[in-house]
Amino acid sequence: MRLLHTSDWHLGQTLHNYDRTYEHGCFLAWLVDTLVEQDIDVLLIAGDIFDNANPSAAAHRQLYRFLQQARSRVPHLQVVVIAGNHDSPGRLEAPTPLLEAHGTVVVGNVGRTPDGEVDLERLLVPLRDRAGAVRAWCLAIPFLRPGDVPRVVSDNNELALDPYLHGTALLYQQAFALAQSRCTGGEAIIAMGHCHMVDGKSSQDSERRIVIGGTEALPTTMFDPSVAYVALGHLHLAQRVGGHEHRRYCGSPLPLSFSEVGYQHQVLRIDLDGPAATSVTPLPVPRAVQLLRVPAQPAPLEEALAALEALDLPEAPLHTQPFLEVRVLLDGPEPGLRARIEAALAGKPVRLAKIEPTRRQATPDGAAHVLTLDQLAQLQPDDIFRRLWAQRYGDEAPPDQLAAFAELTHALVGDAA
Repeated sequence: MRLLHTSDWHLGQTLHNYDRTYEHGCFLAWLVDTLVEQDIDVLLIAGDIFDNANPSAAAHRQLYRFLQQARSRVPHLQVVVIAGNHDSPGRLEAPTPLLEAHGTVVVGNVGRTPDGEVDLERLLVPLRDRAGAVRAWCLAIPFLRPGDVPRVVSDNNELALDPYLHGTALLYQQAFALAQSRCTGGEAIIAMGHCHMVDGKSSQDSERRIVIGGTEALPTTMFDPSVAYVALGHLHLAQRVGGHEHRRYCGSPLPLSFSEVGYQHQVLRIDLDGPAATSVTPLPVPRAVQLLRVPAQPAPLEEALAALEALDLPEAPLHTQPFLEVRVLLDGPEPGLRARIEAALAGKPVRLAKIEPTRRQATPDGAAHVLTLDQLAQLQPDDIFRRLWAQRYGDEAPPDQLAAFAELTHALVGDAA
């Protein structure tokens, strides 16, 4: 049996207010072709299908059109979807009856039995071969919120020190035990989850931190060693977990921030033979629209403008033009910064998405001292403005800036009155 692991599509995402429907469409068309070319039996989507809990109608259409085309091209295909922290569990599960009729299982919520226990049955998905025989079991566990996990108490009936961490580990163990009890011999057990594992490497700027109580990262020990493969979502950089070949984040298929400019996105193909995964093969995802950082490192404004003017890009339709982040090193405020950058880019087939100013850090002697609460209470707005200016620019605020700030402050006070 052959599986394909993907996650973190973030359909409906915008990059600094630029729509990415075209890029997502290119990825989904490529994915359908890949399902055919790679002869995939099961597609695993490990959460964050949408970028937010209230996705647009267009984002919904992209998902359902993909599922329809995938099933049409690969009639035996099974699709297993779990909700991520960006998804609305209820919204994702709403069309379940229609999706199940076309080979798609969606697990958005952790349900409860009438006696209040976690309904483990709905988290266990049988994976069948083309003859209809069960060849593997998938623990399809969506992003877990505190109310989703079982309570863990000690022998003296005290709640565990970290209820979320211990409850999450217990839920995975209970689901694994149920899968083991269903195995009749030779089936693999696959675990799929959306979470942040210990030592997981995050992508800057594009991931929403998962912090519940004092816990963010979960230990790899919550997966039984006999689990054939662990398919994870949430982190946007593909990586092994704890150095284990068969415990993986596949990463997002699109770069979701400029920090991922030089990163090759991918999906993962997993080959099963009986109860074991025999190979994990990365399949690189082609990038439909390029992301550019100019200059490569923050540079003084004149150097940055020269680099922009030297850009030589081929003509392209607007929806395929590269996104651009401009990185400028500044010594102080530059009121006309955007206008000068736009002038340098005039006529070039590129979309200016972000200007990233980096300021030289310099602190005057005696500027950084700790204030008491009483001293803080006595600070006036212009005092705070002076301190922030000195902290950022290493010098006293110029009179014209102080005057402009005072004018703005008075205008705001007047409006409030």
